[in-house]
Amino acid sequence: MRTIATEIIIDATPEEVWATLIDLPRYCVWNPYIRQAVGEVVPGTRLELTAYPESGRPATFRPTVLLVARNVEFRWAHRLPVRGLFDRQHYLRLAEGPNRTTRLEHGERFRGLLVPFRTKALNATARNLTTMNEALRTRVESARSTP
Repeated sequence: MRTIATEIIIDATPEEVWATLIDLPRYCVWNPYIRQAVGEVVPGTRLELTAYPESGRPATFRPTVLLVARNVEFRWAHRLPVRGLFDRQHYLRLAEGPNRTTRLEHGERFRGLLVPFRTKALNATARNLTTMNEALRTRVESARSTP
């Protein structure tokens, strides 16, 4: 198993960050990594997400929503058609910080036979998550400062 974990502090409440994270139709407005997102944020449903990695072609995938804990965590899973080759679980966790801030933990866990051979792609994923974190912070903080 390999885990990619990123973190960022956002000058907004978990409720404000959550509202942006679950507003999938608006991903196209602010998210440079996952620019298209369709579906219901409900456990057991499938989303349709199109990722635009920093290098490479856009890829559409259909993960299953695993967990939706309001203002706390949003998690989905995706795998290749054959289980155990390259399974991934994506998570976004929010924690309230001091002075109305939010700590976002954003990452993915990878399992499967192909994981050791995908080092370059996994390193790129870490950069893509960091880019998404920065864009999320900009989006939420700018919305907060707008009267």
